[in-house]
Amino acid sequence: MTPAAAERAGGKEGLEPEIPPEALEEVACGLCGSPERELRFSDGPFAVVGCKSCGLVYVTPRLRDASLIDHVYNESYWNSAAAKVHGYSDYRADAPLYKRTYRSRLAIVERHFPGLVRPGGRPLRVLDIGCAAGYFLLVCQERGCAVTGLEPSDAIRSFASAELGTENVHGRLLGIDDEFKPKSFDLITFWDVIEHIPEPHRALARAAELLAPGGRLIVETQNVESRAAKFFGKKWQHYKHAEHIYHFAPATLSRLFDEAGFELLENSPRLGGKYVTLAFIAERAGRLHPALSLLLAPLRLFGNTALYVNLFDEMIVVARPKAGA
Repeated sequence: MTPAAAERAGGKEGLEPEIPPEALEEVACGLCGSPERELRFSDGPFAVVGCKSCGLVYVTPRLRDASLIDHVYNESYWNSAAAKVHGYSDYRADAPLYKRTYRSRLAIVERHFPGLVRPGGRPLRVLDIGCAAGYFLLVCQERGCAVTGLEPSDAIRSFASAELGTENVHGRLLGIDDEFKPKSFDLITFWDVIEHIPEPHRALARAAELLAPGGRLIVETQNVESRAAKFFGKKWQHYKHAEHIYHFAPATLSRLFDEAGFELLENSPRLGGKYVTLAFIAERAGRLHPALSLLLAPLRLFGNTALYVNLFDEMIVVARPKAGA
């Protein structure tokens, strides 16, 4: 990458995807539409700002909708040389960790659907938006659920299709597959996805249409007002500007759900942690300071050792469509 290209990509040569300036566009608040904002900090071509009207934290400029897949969610996203600023080190290789994380999170689902079935014993019909390699759906499938996934990234969707069956994995996301019939799912999930979607109102409103009576929506996303976010400042691990275009807080997420036709049932960080390797911890430490990465380098010798980490900077929200909505 040339120095000019590195500057366009955020000033971190070789770390972030190369993004041509013409693929970026200035945007107003994605929650209330106001153009009035205040700067929190800048990083290369990106600015993290707070809406003066509703408080939503978002990134501007950002990639045009059609450019997201081409410039961000390609193979380098799922197998990244610098995951602390872009994508994942090796998403496929970490399958056991993701499945372990999702098995623990099934406790949330079972609070609302005991035994992961509907009354009468019918298997739960699950739709996972942005399913990536399909790990959550595989865990649900183990428990007898009928599963469907949406994943627009060609690079990882083939992996999910091989695991779950081509008929169970679809490629649309931004439009939330128009072929689905209303009220055809009992559970719809957005795990670490809503912050990536340019039109979150539209995505959640479509989810409301697709939920059957008694259905539930689960959304996990980062909390920009968490203690961890405030402590780490602009080095917070979730500031990945090309991909995380929104940074919600409890109030802004609540407003989004309300306007999309949902009633919130719970919002908790308790199961928002993940199983990660010691090598992952050493790698992410480098985001705070290069010296920390060197100091923790010996952890890489035990790289496959897994540890559950929860910084309580993620929200897992459960909601249902409003009565009469």
